[in-house]
Amino acid sequence: MHPPPNRLTAVRSSYIRPATPSHPHQIDTYQNPGEFQSTYQSCSTDQAGEANQTHSRSDCGMEQAEPAAEVPTARNRKVVLREYITRAPREDDMLLVDGGAVPLRVPEGAAGPAVLLKNLYLSCDPYMRGRMRDNHNSCIPPFKPGSVIQGLGVGRVVDSTHPGFSAGDIVSGMTGWEEYSLIEKPEQLNKIQQSDIPLSYHLGLLGMPGFTAYAGFYELCSPKKGEFVFVSAASGAVGQIVGQLAKLHGCYVVGSAGTNQKVELLKDKFGFDAAFNYKEEPDLTAALKRYFPEGIDIYFENVGGSMLDAVLVNMRMHGRIAVCGMVSQHGMTDPVGIHNLFCLVPKRIKMQGFIQSDFLNLFPQFLDDVAKHYRDGKIVYVEDMSVGLENAPSAFVGLFSGKNVGKQVVCVSQE
Repeated sequence: MHPPPNRLTAVRSSYIRPATPSHPHQIDTYQNPGEFQSTYQSCSTDQAGEANQTHSRSDCGMEQAEPAAEVPTARNRKVVLREYITRAPREDDMLLVDGGAVPLRVPEGAAGPAVLLKNLYLSCDPYMRGRMRDNHNSCIPPFKPGSVIQGLGVGRVVDSTHPGFSAGDIVSGMTGWEEYSLIEKPEQLNKIQQSDIPLSYHLGLLGMPGFTAYAGFYELCSPKKGEFVFVSAASGAVGQIVGQLAKLHGCYVVGSAGTNQKVELLKDKFGFDAAFNYKEEPDLTAALKRYFPEGIDIYFENVGGSMLDAVLVNMRMHGRIAVCGMVSQHGMTDPVGIHNLFCLVPKRIKMQGFIQSDFLNLFPQFLDDVAKHYRDGKIVYVEDMSVGLENAPSAFVGLFSGKNVGKQVVCVSQE
């Protein structure tokens, strides 16, 4: 099976198709290359004046100064948001534009220590859909129409005025959907120690999705050996890890997905005890009763809507629901209501929403645990990689129709 043009599905640990945490923060990216060019132009003018004075002095026997080295530049393509939306995202909501030539140095006029990154990998995550709305009451501020889209990424330091980073360092953190980004809050970057683990995995397995799975499962679900666990959107970036952690903990695990290919992936690759295609189930309540005749102890919620309603009916006494996301509701202007919430009362169910940044104190432990599981072959990981910045919009939009298989990543540069 060959991959479609301009798309590479990268799977470490053999999958059927050959082809970290940092929470979102506002950053400043190259919005107007002219501003930075003018900085260097001003310097050039000053240098020219100094050179004239030096020439006059050299006529009097003084030594002539060496001319300043020219600062190298590079073209900077970027993906910008066209305008705010209230529906599911489309590719034409984002534009690939030429940002012009940017100097490959941190501008002298920067407000403080800064880092210039060459972006290598960009992460596509469902939460970014919320930043496309004109909603200023969210925990994450919206994007600005006409400005570069922001997301988690992995990049190489090109230049730095921050003492903690040097040219050549590999880092992860919030960056721009562009080829080069100026990070004016470099303290929010995480330095990556290169190892046998692929760099792109720091956006998934060892990044925000992996940490979301780890913190949500262990801190909110409080699992016990032998419990019954259900994971929706189980083949995605978060779900695949939740299921494997649950199996390592000695739980019985069932996952749902939207294609038969993904169902087989859950069982054959990730080791789920069972899995089903929710699109082929006319009655989700009956389907869950079939897979969990004794009920569900833990539900890791990624979908919402009718799936959540069916789960509530099938939960056991003192069950726990970790609400990570509700991808089925992202494209709706009128979200679907839940009918079975009263089940929380007689069954004493604990249902809690969370974001991974609530548990940042656990991140070092998470890195140690999950990296060890991966190296020991106890956890496998699948990512779906699109190659080229120009393919970032289609990769992102595909999240909301289930087009991706595994964690969706965009490779900007394969250096």
